Amino acid sequence: MASTSSILPLALPKGKKKFCELCHGEAYFQCSKCRVTFYCNVEHQLADWAGIHETICQLLVPIRAPTDIPNQAALRANQLKKVELIRICRLEAQCKLLEGKHQEALPAAHCCLQTSIDVHGVSSIELVPAYLLLAEANAGLNNTAAVARHLSKAELTVVRSPEPGPFIQHWLHRSLGQFCMAAGKLEAALHHFANDIYYATEEYGFDSATTSKGYFLMAAVFFRQKKLTLVHYLYSKVAQSWHNHLSGLLKTYTNVLQNSAVSPYSSYEKSQLVEMEEMLRTMLEFQQKEFRKNAVQAALLTHCLAMLWLLRGDFQKALGFGSTALQASQQIAKHDLTESIQGLLQQVQSLQAEPRPASG
Repeated sequence: MASTSSILPLALPKGKKKFCELCHGEAYFQCSKCRVTFYCNVEHQLADWAGIHETICQLLVPIRAPTDIPNQAALRANQLKKVELIRICRLEAQCKLLEGKHQEALPAAHCCLQTSIDVHGVSSIELVPAYLLLAEANAGLNNTAAVARHLSKAELTVVRSPEPGPFIQHWLHRSLGQFCMAAGKLEAALHHFANDIYYATEEYGFDSATTSKGYFLMAAVFFRQKKLTLVHYLYSKVAQSWHNHLSGLLKTYTNVLQNSAVSPYSSYEKSQLVEMEEMLRTMLEFQQKEFRKNAVQAALLTHCLAMLWLLRGDFQKALGFGSTALQASQQIAKHDLTESIQGLLQQVQSLQAEPRPASG
């Protein structure tokens, strides 16, 4: 559990102060576990613990603890530890954001930024992911000024970089598109989402789940413009792409799901499934409200949700959505999904009947 102790002023070098990990104000407390991380108050320590510090507490000790004059090998080893710290913080912030935990994402994003500056310098393209994570977290907290500030820094860094690469470009345009959409600048949002899709296709491929989210976001703009036919077209495209993605995941993890009580996914993959479930429900609600007679789309979306809940280990929900998908597919003669939906229902029933391996 998180715990603090007061800083002893006499233990610090003369004239040296410690600063809060979150707000950079003067610190009066320290983490009692690592003793190299400092806070202005207990509230900030608890927020940092919930957001990232519990995960990285002991990793920070060799990075931040004062040492004798190090040699080149020690410096290189320390830099590698910092690079790993950046990776962990970025992934943790992304997971929190996918799950809608915007406040908890802030400490990880801040640590990612500060460590990136330490490793790469203040003008490096490697800082852009941290700026975008901070922008997204603040967007979820309706802190518009902070969003604009971080996006401006990210955009300026990209403009100054000779080769930012498609990964950074797609992420930046996606963030700018979401910011414009929140501000009601719908045409600007469409422009950025189009660029997002272009660069995501270059980085991940045309049918990837990442690229498809760009189409989903573009559909949200068209929905606000009441262009429902375009929304339906894009949602159909996204549903087919995610159906292929989930089918691949299910095929990959079937044996693991049957033989292990331990989740086969990383924390990031599990967070992706949480976000995907929310977007699939949005598309299904739209389809049921605006295109009730489209049994093909209903079968595709409910089959996606059945596969997703099977992957997440909720057999009851997988059966429910699988049964709905089967009913929809049977309204269409010789529908090509019927056989695979029946196979999924049989798989779920088989897994329910088998005793699960004990965890631990």
